[in-house]
Amino acid sequence: MAAGELEDVLALLAGMPSAFVAVNAPPRPNQGLVKRRPPGSQAAGAARGADMRLAEYELRRRGIAVSPTPVRAELSPAWMQTGYELYRQMGQLGFKPCPTKNAERQVLETHPHAAFCALLGILPLAKPTLEGRLQRQLVLCEARMGIRDPMEFFEEITRHKLLKGVLPMEFIYASEELDALVAAYTAWMAGNSPEAVTRIGDAREGQVTLPVKEILEKYS
Repeated sequence: MAAGELEDVLALLAGMPSAFVAVNAPPRPNQGLVKRRPPGSQAAGAARGADMRLAEYELRRRGIAVSPTPVRAELSPAWMQTGYELYRQMGQLGFKPCPTKNAERQVLETHPHAAFCALLGILPLAKPTLEGRLQRQLVLCEARMGIRDPMEFFEEITRHKLLKGVLPMEFIYASEELDALVAAYTAWMAGNSPEAVTRIGDAREGQVTLPVKEILEKYS
């Protein structure tokens, strides 16, 4: 668990002879597949004016809020453009799109909010809030990730600490850390139990991998 620049990530990956890496960003701009859906198809109603990938359409229609990927790279927000560059340089390091048979280095796209929705079976509590972080950490703890049990947070709360406004926040991961953890869990599942993950979207634009065997039709 660490923070760093793009160069730090690439330096870490370069030293790994074998790895499955999950990235919270699309690999490329959308290819207009939603707009080109034939009349009568499931996504046809979203075609007019829709500037998003098929994966994003499929998640949105299930009630999962995700950012749309523009059709042009220069119109993409900075974090997406960083993602495009990361995928490009990982390709130069020999990483192949997951799943690629017998490839020692593979990369996949995931989406932390969608992954937490899939694991919980409901829309999670607000991400920045304490209760939202506790909920996310608990579902990861129950998935046997070997992380701190968030219930220890409550064991450390006393009347005195509450009166003084001192809470044992060291027991709870930050929102960004929880996103990284669920991405790591998704990568682990894709590498070790590929039959237990779901891929949403079209490979030509980039599929979003979620760490569950099946996803619901609606999340609320």
